[in-house]
Amino acid sequence: MTLETKKSVFVELGKFLSQFSEGKSVKKAGVLHNEAFFDDFEKLIHLSQSHNGWYTPEQVYFAIQSWAEALTEENIEKWLSQYAANSTTEKEKTVALILAGNIPLVGFHDFLSVLITGNKALIKTSSNDQHLLPFLAKYLIAVDESLKDNVNFVEGKLENFDTVIATGSNNTARYFEYYFKDKPSIIRKNRNSVAVLNGKESHEELEALGEDIFRYFGLGCRNVSKLFVPKGYSFDAFFQAIFKYQDVIHYEKYANNYDYNKAVFLMSNFKLLDNGFLTLKEDPSYASPISSVFYEFYENIEDLQTRLKADAEQIQCIVSHDLIQNSIPFGQTQNPQLWDYADNVDTITFLLTTK
Repeated sequence: MTLETKKSVFVELGKFLSQFSEGKSVKKAGVLHNEAFFDDFEKLIHLSQSHNGWYTPEQVYFAIQSWAEALTEENIEKWLSQYAANSTTEKEKTVALILAGNIPLVGFHDFLSVLITGNKALIKTSSNDQHLLPFLAKYLIAVDESLKDNVNFVEGKLENFDTVIATGSNNTARYFEYYFKDKPSIIRKNRNSVAVLNGKESHEELEALGEDIFRYFGLGCRNVSKLFVPKGYSFDAFFQAIFKYQDVIHYEKYANNYDYNKAVFLMSNFKLLDNGFLTLKEDPSYASPISSVFYEFYENIEDLQTRLKADAEQIQCIVSHDLIQNSIPFGQTQNPQLWDYADNVDTITFLLTTK
């Protein structure tokens, strides 16, 4: 199977995914295998919340649309153009993928990377996300049956593999590092994203920051969980801008977390800022609980830049209006490009160069 063929298969998947949206899914002419897959995928989207309470249709549709926008011929060409002319491994490897399940299809990029480089994927899905990726794998195999031998989902022990890409918590990462110590590996740990404000942000930028905070209910490593603000910063404009996200409190699982975490903070006599659906707590940590964002004051932006560089292994994304080098715009954390690698580890290079 040539690289061009593999590219075209994923472009077809992108076309398939582009049909599904929260407003109304529309079956388009010319999309391969629609008769066999369209209705079943629509049903699966609406069943996802029964499999994982956080996977509301709104969140699943958003993830699907994000991948539909990423999997275009132009994007795939741009992504792979930075590598050798033939971005295919010299010797086919079996890559064990241990996937997370915090947000829908969070492991799809690893899956894509393994197949596009000509390797085999041995996949252990999270118990929280066991249905979406296997369905898309079936669609890909329908488009090109030769992929069948390159995709294998397993429920039990992982065996007979050459390399590993595993994602988990800091605790599970220690287990992965020990268990897979004799295999080339990428082991991902907990990371969080931060935003740096200076008080000059527009209402629109702060509103977009709300998307970075509330998308997927804050469960992703690309969700902003920490704000850095200048001394004397007033949060009035911030609270006004994020008011549009107030309906999140009507979702029971989020509301339960809000009530619980707020109670824990108050019983510990922590000073909180609270708008009825989000609490802000001054705290030096990066990882805040669901329904809460931590904040910290800074005095000098250069010193903060040094601090963030030193803590780089704890940070996935930095959001700002050009205050911090290589930061990304407000509202864009959950729209990574194909070339935006988790933990800044180039998965394609790893797969192409690992023996």
